[in-house]
Amino acid sequence: MAKQVYWLSDAEWRRIEPLLPRGRKGAHRVDDRRVISGIIHMLKSGSRWRDCPEVYGPYTTVYNRFNRWRKAGIWDKLMDAIIAAHDGKVQMIDSTSVRVHQQAAAQKNRLETLVSVEVVED
Repeated sequence: MAKQVYWLSDAEWRRIEPLLPRGRKGAHRVDDRRVISGIIHMLKSGSRWRDCPEVYGPYTTVYNRFNRWRKAGIWDKLMDAIIAAHDGKVQMIDSTSVRVHQQAAAQKNRLETLVSVEVVED
């Protein structure tokens, strides 16, 4: 049985593409849309990064892009744009209100906030 994957729609991609970082020095980035779709899929599924479906590219690329952009504040800018596009009618839950397994809770100095977004239609 094939894993169900998530892909950004054309409308979603048009909204966030102009907000992505451009003109950085270094190696050429692989397809942003594919990698971002992979990041969203992994956050929605709750799976380990290592279990990322191959259609999104190497799991290390998907994880590294998520982590690097989280540290740089790029996800915050994308979230602000999504909220503005929907006139603030967006529900969010962050991981601070979710119980975790005792082994995950025992990790020291590993505080991260992950956000899931769902647009609410009137």
